[in-house]
Amino acid sequence: MRRRVFVTGSLLAAAGAAASAWGVRRSRGAPEARLTFGAERLPDGRVLVRDAALAFGTTVSIAAIHEDPEIAVEAIDEALARTRRIDSLMTVYRAESEVGRLNALGALPNPDPHLVRVLEFSKRLSSLSGGAFDVTVQPLWTLYIECRRRGRTPTPDEVAEARSLVDWSAVEVSARRITLGRPGMSITLNGVAQGYAADLALAALQERGVRDALIDTGEFGAEGERRSRQPWTIGIQHPRAADAVLATVAMDGRFLATSGDYATPFTDDFVHHHIFDPRTGDSPGGLSSVVVAAGSGMEADGLTKPMMVLERSLAKDLLSKFPGSGAAWIDKSARIADSQDLLLGPG
Repeated sequence: MRRRVFVTGSLLAAAGAAASAWGVRRSRGAPEARLTFGAERLPDGRVLVRDAALAFGTTVSIAAIHEDPEIAVEAIDEALARTRRIDSLMTVYRAESEVGRLNALGALPNPDPHLVRVLEFSKRLSSLSGGAFDVTVQPLWTLYIECRRRGRTPTPDEVAEARSLVDWSAVEVSARRITLGRPGMSITLNGVAQGYAADLALAALQERGVRDALIDTGEFGAEGERRSRQPWTIGIQHPRAADAVLATVAMDGRFLATSGDYATPFTDDFVHHHIFDPRTGDSPGGLSSVVVAAGSGMEADGLTKPMMVLERSLAKDLLSKFPGSGAAWIDKSARIADSQDLLLGPG
């Protein structure tokens, strides 16, 4: 699966050079889960510290600027710990996660408050989008992955059978219990968990006095600036060229997320991919990717899916229900087809 993130502004790209520029203690954590790089002294005397870990099946990266590198390191440690915690709760790839247990048993007593919060938001987004966002699409994902392994696409009957298990309204959520309404239903939070992790990671940095930082959990969050009057700038993945940037976005205090047909295609022509229209059981056509900026990572991450699925006027109407949000739509020819309240720079 190609990583569903932007490419420019990657914290890993400059990490090798930074690691030898200015020493700082290695951060805590299991060695196999951590990729510690180091720090560099900035012209204004502050220190830029970078660190990374493995979560969500990819590399999660954080850069933090502070006068005291030890404070920055401790803040990053906590931010990465919170990110790994969300991954451990919400991954569909480990049977012992809370999502794994919910999918296996159909019910989960005493769920973690983080899971409750994410599912409550997901149900709200499903309602506002008319079902264009739906965490119960996991049976469709499972079907298409299995058919991809067999070198074919699902039959209409197979799609209909999987789609019969897709119904966000059948998910009951409370602090005491989460229940899936029908046997065989299962959920995936891959479309919202990374954005929520970005929220928690940025909060961890802020709580420890870091005022300038960039977080990449698969979705981006930023605080302050990279240098004086120089914002953190993120490149938007070109949907048809893995190593190219289509455009750039200067981070303005909002979180930034993207979804694209290139992340997990089920067919080589990108017609069938991991973003589903829950109402049809197939992938939406016309767009290769969508970029969303929003006030929280969870909102930005979640909104990218209905922005891909909905007809443009309905998508913009949904976007307006999240004050301060903006989006850009990129067509199958990798051209920016439309944008609203999101300023794109050259690639």
